[in-house]
Amino acid sequence: MSNGDMFENNHDEIDFEFLGNIRGKEWRVQTNIYGNGSTNVGREERYGLWFDPAEDFHQYSILWTDSRIIFYVDEVPIREVKRTASMGGEFPSKPMTLYATIWDGSSWATNGGKYKVNYKYSPYIAEFSEFVLHGCTVDPIEQVFRKCDLTPQISEAAIPNNITTAKRTKMESFRRKHMTYSYCYDHLRYKIPPAECVLDPQEAKRLRKFDPVTFGKGRRHRAKHRHSSQAEFTSV
Repeated sequence: MSNGDMFENNHDEIDFEFLGNIRGKEWRVQTNIYGNGSTNVGREERYGLWFDPAEDFHQYSILWTDSRIIFYVDEVPIREVKRTASMGGEFPSKPMTLYATIWDGSSWATNGGKYKVNYKYSPYIAEFSEFVLHGCTVDPIEQVFRKCDLTPQISEAAIPNNITTAKRTKMESFRRKHMTYSYCYDHLRYKIPPAECVLDPQEAKRLRKFDPVTFGKGRRHRAKHRHSSQAEFTSV
């Protein structure tokens, strides 16, 4: 979701992004949010999927309210972003439009740009089914933003405002098994984590094992080559 067409300099975004895959390897999906043009602070998280999203339809959902954003895969919550005072205007708050796009992000998305898109497999097609959207319409010309109250057709049961204990257990299990990146623990990008981050020592430990350089205090090793003054000869 985005409103970049209406607010070029201070747009909001809430993203589900499929980062492609290497044949035979698991797919990766990324979630991200921007608020009020805060593109200098990326709030990405990445996860491996336990299925191939190209083989069959799956349900991807976003709950966006005044107080939180929850991402779901097949009705399992995978990420919750709570609105905090420290985020200020960087929590998405303006009306947005839903988009579906396919674009070449292989300069960074596939192992840091290691693998490029192979255009011999084009055209690339995305199919959608059973689309459901609950919300309130906004006049794009007048841009009058009123509070989107629930209507008789949209009940609290249809749009829960919180995560149940059982669902939270599933979310924690998903994150333990499948999360491979979180901006809150990225020491290379943020020497001090953004203020809204609530750090989990166990989560930090798992990510350090996955990538000790990005999520810990490890260093990338550089090979040192020695030059020999002796020439080597091969006998024939």
